[in-house]
Amino acid sequence: MAFVTLNTSKLQENYCFLDKLFKENSIQWTVVSKLLCGNKLFLENLISLGIKSLCDSRVSNLKMIKKLDPNIETIYIKPPPKLSVSEIIKYADVSVNTELKTIDLLSREALKQDKKHKIIIMIEMGELREGVMREDFIDFYKKVFELPNIEVVGIGTNLTCLNGVLPNEDKLIQLSLYRQLIEAKFDKKIPLVSGGSSVTIPLLLHDILPGGVNHFRVGESLFMGTDVYNDTALEGLNTNVFKLYAEIIELIEKPMLPTGEMGTNVEGESHSLEVDQMGETSYRAIIDLGMLDVDSKHINPKDNSIDLVGASSDMLVVDLGDNKNNYKVGDLIEFTMDYMGVLRIMSSKYIEKRIVEPAAVKENCK
Repeated sequence: MAFVTLNTSKLQENYCFLDKLFKENSIQWTVVSKLLCGNKLFLENLISLGIKSLCDSRVSNLKMIKKLDPNIETIYIKPPPKLSVSEIIKYADVSVNTELKTIDLLSREALKQDKKHKIIIMIEMGELREGVMREDFIDFYKKVFELPNIEVVGIGTNLTCLNGVLPNEDKLIQLSLYRQLIEAKFDKKIPLVSGGSSVTIPLLLHDILPGGVNHFRVGESLFMGTDVYNDTALEGLNTNVFKLYAEIIELIEKPMLPTGEMGTNVEGESHSLEVDQMGETSYRAIIDLGMLDVDSKHINPKDNSIDLVGASSDMLVVDLGDNKNNYKVGDLIEFTMDYMGVLRIMSSKYIEKRIVEPAAVKENCK
């Protein structure tokens, strides 16, 4: 068997660190919960920390959040698909948008459900993922302001996720100025400049974040403790909130090189043989974990004497060398994971999810 654990005490420490940081800088923030893939157990423990706003890119996950706590503000954080408009109005208090036709559909559906739907309009700032082009955004806002049951609550941008464009002072100053321009031209109040994410946190820590940015959407730094900007750990945060364990289901001393006519494996890859391993043997273990569950490039054994050899759909092979730690069939091997490793594991229905060290909720993170 294999299972992943969430340490809610360490998660709480991360949450309190970030919550204090944002409050000290008069910044609102929303937790990006998509890493949890709508898992009820993990969401319950996340919500118990006192979180008031969650965003996700799957309507089914927002539905679960609203089921657990109808009072939590929910944000749908990608441009809504036409086929999901009805459910987005039902389960998302806010959505991020870049298409007028979609916002018109949201408006019509909000009228039908007798709701006021809030939106954040995303602006293209160089990352080339979602975002209205800067030369079009004034006309875009003008048309949106004319739609009933739609309330524009913010202007935002996404950086780093696709092409790795980093946020900087200049880009975020521009974003803040666009908010001022819209407010002045249309005599409207735009409360949020949603220009922050995990990658923007170092700008805040180094006191170079433009003052106009007042909303962050944060997932990776909360759950993984990472400094996304510098691709390292963020001082003050735990990096081991999640752990993965997989059971050894076979352990036999075997040759280090395969024998026979070589073709391609299940992934269509062909392997060259290392001549210096000819005649050598080592202890190889098969563990109850496979490509259906995780990409082996995004996990690492905690025991650095273990080498990952390869994976097939339901099994992963590791090399234990001379097995100096005396592993046996039935033992568990512990793995650490990066963000994508956790995301793949969490999306696998075959991996059990467990809570360890439940947090004693500290009101206001005191």
